[in-house]
Amino acid sequence: MATAIVQGEGRSLVFRAVGSRLTTIAWNFFAVSVALLLWQLAAMAIASPFFPSPVKVVQAFIRLALHGDTYGHSLWAHAGASIERVLVGFGLGVTAGVPLGLLMGLYQSVYKRTRAVLEPFRFIPPIAWIPLAIIFFSGLARFAFLIFLGAFFPIFTSTLVGVARVEPINRKVGLVHGATKLWILCHVVVPTVMPDILAGMRVGLGAAWLTIVAAELAGGISTGLGRMMTNYAELIQVPEVIVGMLLIGFIGFLMNEVLLLIEKYLFRWRWQVTL
Repeated sequence: MATAIVQGEGRSLVFRAVGSRLTTIAWNFFAVSVALLLWQLAAMAIASPFFPSPVKVVQAFIRLALHGDTYGHSLWAHAGASIERVLVGFGLGVTAGVPLGLLMGLYQSVYKRTRAVLEPFRFIPPIAWIPLAIIFFSGLARFAFLIFLGAFFPIFTSTLVGVARVEPINRKVGLVHGATKLWILCHVVVPTVMPDILAGMRVGLGAAWLTIVAAELAGGISTGLGRMMTNYAELIQVPEVIVGMLLIGFIGFLMNEVLLLIEKYLFRWRWQVTL
C-alpha cells in the first residue's frame, strides 16, 4: 500500500515536471510568434527596403545556407569561424579567471596589493584593444586575445566575490578534523563558489560574443559572422545583415542554455525554491 502511494506520487511529480516544461515551451513559441507577427506588420506598414519583413530574412537565410555569400563562403563557414574564436578565447578566460579569482579570494592581501594594477584594466572595453591586437597579433590569436579580455573579468570577479561567501566555520571544521588545505579547497571552497563561477561564465560568454562581432567588423579576415554582416552592409543588403544578427543571437542563446543545464544539474536544490 505504502509502496503504491510512493510510486503514484513519483509518477505525479514526473507528469507535473513534463507538463511544466511543455507549458514553458508553448509560451516561448507563442512569444516568438507574436514577435514575428508584430515584425511583419511593422514591415508592411513602413514598406521600406531598409526594414525587411521576416519572410525576406528567411529567404536571405535560405540563399546564404544553400549558395553562400558573394565571396563564395558558406553561411556555416562564417558561423563555424566565429564559434571557434569564441570558444578559444572564452576557454582561456575561464582557465585564467577561475584560478586567479580563487587565489585572490583566498589571499585577500594579494588582491589588495595588486588591485591598482588589475582593476583599471577591468574598465577598458575589449574593443579599445583592437588597434593593438591588429598590430601585435594575427589570425586566431588576435581574436582569442580580444575575447579573453572580454570574458576574463566577469569570471574573475564572480569567483573573487564567491570566495568571500564561504562560511569560515566550514573551513575550521575541516581543519579540526585534519583536512589539508587542498582538501578544503576542493571539497569546501570550490563547491561553494561554483554557482558564482557559472554565473560569471554566462556573463563572460555574452561579453565574448559582443567582442568577437566588434573584432570581426574591424576587418583583416574573410570569414566570420561579423565579417559577413559588414560585407552585406556595404552592399546595403539588409536582410543578409539581419540573418547574421539573428544567427549570432541564436548561437549565443544555445550556448547559454547549455550552461544553464549544467547549472541546473549541479545545483538542483537552487531551482526548487519558489514563492
